[in-house]
Amino acid sequence: MNTLSLKSLQWSMALAIAALACGHALAAKPLTVCADPDYMPYSNQAGQGFENKVAELMAKSLDRPLEYVWTSYRQQGGFDNFLALGLDKGKCDIVMDLPYGDPEEDYTKPYYGSTYVFVSKKSNNYQLSNGLDSSVLKSVKIGFENGTPPEGGLKMRGLLLTATPFDTAEKKGVSPKDTLQAVQDGKVDVLITWEPAIGYYMKDFPDLSVAPVPSTNSQGTPERYSFFMSMAVKPKDETLKHQLDAAIKSNKTQIAEIMDRYDIHITR
Repeated sequence: MNTLSLKSLQWSMALAIAALACGHALAAKPLTVCADPDYMPYSNQAGQGFENKVAELMAKSLDRPLEYVWTSYRQQGGFDNFLALGLDKGKCDIVMDLPYGDPEEDYTKPYYGSTYVFVSKKSNNYQLSNGLDSSVLKSVKIGFENGTPPEGGLKMRGLLLTATPFDTAEKKGVSPKDTLQAVQDGKVDVLITWEPAIGYYMKDFPDLSVAPVPSTNSQGTPERYSFFMSMAVKPKDETLKHQLDAAIKSNKTQIAEIMDRYDIHITR
């Protein structure tokens, strides 16, 4: 082999190795997730939340390592500020929990659906099949989460002023479990809350029961209490959105198993 041929072969091998290295680097680009470091059952730094588990599944499906950008959205400005300062500024690729159809963010197809629920003591046997129009709500102590759809429903029925607000989604160090404890202790007779927030803790409260809040238009205005949830993606990141959509579809069974482990009853 002459010198020119040998050098050509060496250059070809070097280029091939560089191409492989470049391809590996691209494939290994982390999937970054903006998440709360201490808000179970959604997420924590130990990876114990259901959002952690779904994020791990997505990263594995995309063959990318998973990295977190930890920041609490239980601060001034709440979840909207969390999105604006994190995802919208490009600090991460995705946020795991966004209502499907959000008018201000790009998002994937839904990966689960759930509903607001009534939580009360089984022994009280409250009849709540008529939702927020159930007559028993006029004579019991109601608890609700600030800034959620049930707050508006209670207001329309004149029940808000006598109800007890909780700020679980806005205050650091407060757990959804605290709201269940309020029911257990009799501080609240009927709690109205988002089921994914409390399902994980219900095993610790065997005396409590859960019933879905039905959507209605009994007050002349449609009231929606069931929602599909998707992943928010960086603006105009269509490639990642389509990849995640495919991963959600191919991992439908695994996602359902995760939700089941956290006692989140998926609505269809």
